[in-house]
Amino acid sequence: MKFQKKFFSKVKFSYDIPYLLELQKKSYESFLQKNVPHEERQNKGLMKLIRSFFPIKVGDIEFDIISYTIEEPLHSPIECIKKNLTYSAPVKMSFRISNNRTKEVIEKHKVYVGDIPLMTDRATFIINGVERVIVSQIIKSSGIIFSNRKGELSCKIVPEKGMWLEFGIALRKELMYFSIDNKKKMLLTYFLRTIGMNTQDIIKSFFDYEEISLSELASYHKSFFLYEDIVDDEGNILFLAFTRVSRSASKASQIKEGNLVDFEVFYNAVSSFKDKIKIISEESIKKFQPFFNTLRREIETIYSEDTNSYLENREDRLLDRAVKKVAEQVRSITFLSSLTRENVIKEIQRQLFDIRNFDLGEVGRYKLLLRVYKDVDDKEKEKLQSVLNLQQEDIIRSIKTLLQIYASNEIVDDIDHLSNRRVRAVGELVYQQLLPVFAKLQKIVEDKLMVDDRGDSAIQAIIMTKPFSSPLNEFFGTNQLSHFMDQINPLSELTNKRRVSALGPGGFTRERAGFEVRDIHYSHYGRLCPIETPEGQNIGLILSLATYAKVNEYGFIETPYRVVKNGKVTQEVRYVNPIEEEDYYICQSTEPVDDSGMLVNEEIQVRYKGGFVKVPRDKVQLMDVSPKQIFSVSTSLIPFLEHDDANRALMGSNMQRQAVPLLRPQAPIVGTGMEEVVAKQVGYGVVAEKSGVVKKVSSTHIIVKNDDGTETKYDLMKFYSTNNNTCYNQKPIVEKGQRVEVGQVIADGPAMDNGELALGTNVLVAYMPWYGYNYEDAIVISERLVNEDILTSIHIYDYEVAVRTTKFGDEEITREIPGVHEDSLRNLDENGIVRIGSYVKPGDILVGKTTPKSEEPDTPEMKILKVIFGEKSREVKDSSLRVPHGEGGIVIGIDRFSKSNKDELPIGVKELVKVYIAQKRKIKVGDKLSGRHGNKGVIAKIVPIEDMPMLPDGTPVDIVLNPLGVPSRMNLGQLFETMLGWAGIRLGIHYRVPVFEGPSYEEVKEELRKAGLPETSKVRLRDGRTGEYFESEVMVGYHYIMKLVHMVDDKIHARSIGPYALITQQPLGGKAQFGGQRLGEMEVWALEAYGASTLLHEMLTVKSDDIEGRVKAYDGITKGKYVSQYNIPESFKVLINEMRGLLLDLEVFDRNGNYVYIFPKDRHVYASRKRG
Repeated sequence: MKFQKKFFSKVKFSYDIPYLLELQKKSYESFLQKNVPHEERQNKGLMKLIRSFFPIKVGDIEFDIISYTIEEPLHSPIECIKKNLTYSAPVKMSFRISNNRTKEVIEKHKVYVGDIPLMTDRATFIINGVERVIVSQIIKSSGIIFSNRKGELSCKIVPEKGMWLEFGIALRKELMYFSIDNKKKMLLTYFLRTIGMNTQDIIKSFFDYEEISLSELASYHKSFFLYEDIVDDEGNILFLAFTRVSRSASKASQIKEGNLVDFEVFYNAVSSFKDKIKIISEESIKKFQPFFNTLRREIETIYSEDTNSYLENREDRLLDRAVKKVAEQVRSITFLSSLTRENVIKEIQRQLFDIRNFDLGEVGRYKLLLRVYKDVDDKEKEKLQSVLNLQQEDIIRSIKTLLQIYASNEIVDDIDHLSNRRVRAVGELVYQQLLPVFAKLQKIVEDKLMVDDRGDSAIQAIIMTKPFSSPLNEFFGTNQLSHFMDQINPLSELTNKRRVSALGPGGFTRERAGFEVRDIHYSHYGRLCPIETPEGQNIGLILSLATYAKVNEYGFIETPYRVVKNGKVTQEVRYVNPIEEEDYYICQSTEPVDDSGMLVNEEIQVRYKGGFVKVPRDKVQLMDVSPKQIFSVSTSLIPFLEHDDANRALMGSNMQRQAVPLLRPQAPIVGTGMEEVVAKQVGYGVVAEKSGVVKKVSSTHIIVKNDDGTETKYDLMKFYSTNNNTCYNQKPIVEKGQRVEVGQVIADGPAMDNGELALGTNVLVAYMPWYGYNYEDAIVISERLVNEDILTSIHIYDYEVAVRTTKFGDEEITREIPGVHEDSLRNLDENGIVRIGSYVKPGDILVGKTTPKSEEPDTPEMKILKVIFGEKSREVKDSSLRVPHGEGGIVIGIDRFSKSNKDELPIGVKELVKVYIAQKRKIKVGDKLSGRHGNKGVIAKIVPIEDMPMLPDGTPVDIVLNPLGVPSRMNLGQLFETMLGWAGIRLGIHYRVPVFEGPSYEEVKEELRKAGLPETSKVRLRDGRTGEYFESEVMVGYHYIMKLVHMVDDKIHARSIGPYALITQQPLGGKAQFGGQRLGEMEVWALEAYGASTLLHEMLTVKSDDIEGRVKAYDGITKGKYVSQYNIPESFKVLINEMRGLLLDLEVFDRNGNYVYIFPKDRHVYASRKRG
């Protein structure tokens, strides 16, 4: 049935949603630059890695990588999934050895260095046959950050590579310190001296001067500090910079006491050759008081040690002391062979200013320019952006900015602001993984060239084989950010790719992450979703990108805004990063605008620097593009979100990802308009590449005759198993002769209906209690949902068996399996593989396989005799693939791969057989259902259609929900949806209700009136059981219901006999291990409370770890004469052994005082003791 669509959007401006997989695809494409010619490749990703380490020069010999090529993959993604291979492409690099002096090329060679995984069209990676996603990571940004904590104002310079520098002000002492890599704090001036500054340089960098004539100086009564050295006409230094001149100093003889000089002594010494002197201005001392105190403390400390050495070697002694102090903080200094002052200074400066040791990175430099180079024009900043090593100027400016913050009480940086956190996507994560590989490669090449200084070594001999393979396999296979792709439905896959994690290498750990890190921050607006995050221990650490958000070249998340000029909203849209946003006045997208684009209200409430203020409309600079820009894709699929409590909205957005694709999905009657966008962009449906007319349609392919005369064949995926064993099946939605346009959906994928996302189905619900069966979120459903397959889903499981070569011979796929009854082979073909179409139950054989039993290895003589006389039948054991416990279904496909057919298989595997089994799961008691508003529940009863409550016209309702599930949960969105859904069914309209733009209650009532329905959506229902009317009116309507992946078929489990743990001999736990139910402490207390001692005794012995007792009990039960006989449980024996291991000799006696023998050897021990 074709429905008309009605949109309730209040914002007239429409801005297209960007490509939702752009972050993943763009990041990896820019890392590989696979299809970019070598000469046009930018210095980023793999190219940047190569340029960072090569060329390598040793003497006259230069070793360089000229170029690299990434060839085409050997297998398609589908082949890789079927054969358990990695979807990757070979990487070849062109190496060159040349003589720098003579410019002669000694050798040039193209070398295969390994395979690199490729990204599929859907932004996934296939690793060993499994689709995986690399989740983006949000980490602290490199650069500079100012903070105020524990009485200290500090500034940290965090590079991409190298030591962390911290400069700070101890607020109580008013002194400045520095520390490297969070080590011991020391006076800041020590650090400045080791980077090449003397006292005069320090003064000139931080303080202003006043020029005073000698005539003024005569009447000057304050003490002052010299701005520079006082040098006489012959070049002799009379007074050093920062010397304090005071009238209160000692006049006794003319000895200068420490850093203090008497005024008259000073005046008499300089008046003969100076007209003016420069002194440090009082204003700049006040402005930079902590720095002044620090410099004074350092210099006075030197004089306190020896007051008589005023001029001779002050600077030398200061530098010696500084070098000694800083050397304690720099780790690499301990490895220096000679610890001379010059060597130490050289090493400190190498660690700080050499790009190979201290790399700010583009992000670090960008942040530094924004924060401490505010007075520099944009052109100059552009030049500085390419300078990635630390400069002396950076340090001076950082300290000055810190002092300015101190003087002005300016607000320090917020560590949780998104300007201080950036996103590392897949490209950068792989780059980080390969850094040590190239460092190792560089070391190997340097070592080889040191030995062979003529460059005669062959390139093949120098380059280690496949240096990439191992670290990349480790990263894609086991890294915390490499996720087994969530593939329950298209939305779960899309969300997985747009997820941003604060966990992983270089990020937070769950245990250390506090409340502030997890909390919502105002800078998340339009960038990270405030709703969608997990409920457990990862809350706030795993987030989702907002719908319109993009990540810029530096990793900062940007969001779009419309530009407002002089109160008029323009059509221009600008992406703004969180740093820039602080300076703008931004209004809501729902702010009233007239036809000319002018803002209607004179005064407008705007966001500014994280708060809300009212400003005149002329001051407004930007406007949101849409109300849904705050939320993630998943959250923006919830209609009437504005009426739901945030906790329930969180559950709703998370549970949509758990909805299993139904056999007959339906697009929601009440949607948000995002359904079409998601369905199109996720890549599950088939989208027309060119406009044309459909020539042929079948269940497996569609052929379109394009307008340019060519034909395009679109193959459809049929009954393919996803990572979560849901069914991936594509169905055509076009007919022969139909015109299709480019970008139009021509075939639906799973959980799609007519090109729209359809995670569930529309059902008639009534909010009322029903004989107690829907108590506490339980759900009562009609048998119609079972009979008509309305909530039926298909699940496909793949089982595989590998044939390997063992040391005793080859395994074999065969129908001849030892010790198996002929009846068990009924479904197998002549090769021993199950037939397609067979119905299989738990324990049935899918693939017959035998493995040789271990025998004595054949001697060479025996091998010859076997060749001559033929081999007697080997002893083999049954190692067949069987249907696991609790599973089964219909065999829908078999894949068989063999090395003899030239199929590429994992190492050690001769043959691989995969069997696909489909299960058709109807809805049943114990399955979990949910709406989109966090209203979840478990089915408690399936009621015959005739017993369900019915509408006045006799229509039975499909689901009965408990009305008490609404008020306390505060998710009223479900009621609005139910009301509007009923109107939609009657009027044949699909409503589109974007988040925060939904219709009011009055508008919803108007729609119900149009449909001829009661405006309250309440009617008197009849009880299907009695035919009587229920006492009160009941709210009825159409609600969108999803079947979640938590199905009873996966959870129901029972055990009578099964495996036991090796040490404790207790039954294993869990369905996967065919385990038993745990009888824990609380269960024991419950039985104790009832005095059920015999039952308890039995449960803790023969039903658990009394080995002899359980064997006898089983024997007795099977023979029909069970007699209880209890022995010592195995776990008690383990306890005794453990205590004996601690040298505690524990003896056990029964109630009569007789010695109890725990182990057989105890009898001998006890007897020898008695004899002794």
